[in-house]
Amino acid sequence: MVILMSYLFSQQLQQIDNSFITRFEYGAMLYENPRGVGCVKCHEKGDKPVTIAKYKEKDKKTKKLIEKQIIAPAINNVDFNTFIEKMKADKTESKIMPTYFLTNEELKSLYYYIKNIGTRK
Repeated sequence: MVILMSYLFSQQLQQIDNSFITRFEYGAMLYENPRGVGCVKCHEKGDKPVTIAKYKEKDKKTKKLIEKQIIAPAINNVDFNTFIEKMKADKTESKIMPTYFLTNEELKSLYYYIKNIGTRK
């Protein structure tokens, strides 16, 4: 019985995250402030599109003002490959998404947080 209890206890210890900070907590820190503008500033909770700005632009043909929006997409359902592609993309295309110089481990932690943001309280 003692051997069985000892084995079960050792198995539980192996499943506990004993690091100083969990991957979720580290991802949360990166989401809030990843050495620059935090993801939260535009994506909020990441579960729905967020309007960042509204502006008017003159239509070249009709000469009328057209209201436009800059929208940050929901990011909680993006797959890992797309996430990495967007995070490492040349930012001159979007002109909105900041460039982040995150390591692969930081990107994994950030992605883990985004995928689990609604599951923790």
